[in-house]
Amino acid sequence: MHLIDLLAPSRVIAGAAVTSKKRLLELLASLLADGRGSEVERAIFDALCAREKLGSTGLGHGVAIPHGRSAHLGAAIGGFVRVAEPIDFGAPDGQPVDLFFALGVPEHFTHQHLLLLSQLAELFSDAAFTARLREATDADRLYALLCDWQLHHAAA
Repeated sequence: MHLIDLLAPSRVIAGAAVTSKKRLLELLASLLADGRGSEVERAIFDALCAREKLGSTGLGHGVAIPHGRSAHLGAAIGGFVRVAEPIDFGAPDGQPVDLFFALGVPEHFTHQHLLLLSQLAELFSDAAFTARLREATDADRLYALLCDWQLHHAAA
């Protein structure tokens, strides 16, 4: 399973105007619910919040990968948000975060969940790539960059 398989253009946002961690998690839950209703959205929000209570999913360098498991999901799903103004996300380097890749997975995902998180960590460890994400003019360009990274990564 590849990251790009989890993402759709409709779940990529550039310049989101959120001002707090809670508002960001609400936005991500809405993206990951993908129109499946308020019960699914709430369950995903609760899963994201529960994971954050264990420790911030902020990686540092302005990047975070909020993720959670939910019985309301039958398959893994992803969403990407670049916020207009970086927010405090409790990252280990103390820096605010502007790039978020959210991941929702079914409760039974274990190995797959870890593989996806590993791919995300690799993606965001490339400073030149994260700079391109920050320079992208719109959501379409963000999606194209993420697809391009996945294609090059799969070919390597």
